[in-house]
Amino acid sequence: DVRTSTRILSGLATAFALDTALLTLAWHEVNRYSLNCYHYCAVINVYAQLHMWMQALELFHATGDSNVELDSGVLNATISTCEKSGEWEKALRLFSLMLWGKLEPNAITLGAEVSACEKAGRWENASRLFSMAAQSKLESSSIAFNATISACEKGGEWDNALRLVRVMTESKA
Repeated sequence: DVRTSTRILSGLATAFALDTALLTLAWHEVNRYSLNCYHYCAVINVYAQLHMWMQALELFHATGDSNVELDSGVLNATISTCEKSGEWEKALRLFSLMLWGKLEPNAITLGAEVSACEKAGRWENASRLFSMAAQSKLESSSIAFNATISACEKGGEWDNALRLVRVMTESKA
């Protein structure tokens, strides 16, 4: 049953039991059980916790070979893995895949992207992403606001940081 196997993989992900999660995923593939994006997302989340961005990208690309219909959750999990591993350029490439594909970025996507840029000291990219999201009416999370403000602060862009603080304050009013 798909729900049971998803719960098992999620539980393994929570316990950081990567080898068992991968064996479970492989077993499902070999036995031709129906896999969905949630199965892959659970394993990619384990990779995120372990900062294993290359393996997450490999698994993400394998979803295309297995005819699993992607959703923004799988892409967000892969972007978060890159963000946590300091691979901001990889995160931006995944974001552009999302924009060119059929998937809609959301607040989680934006937060992970901006955080990746912030951690890399790329205030220009963080600020550009944040502005692009605002123009497209994408809902911003406090994570995205704070990461953009932090990126500007690290880059010595105090005027931009203060402007964002004002915007954040006004948007909560």
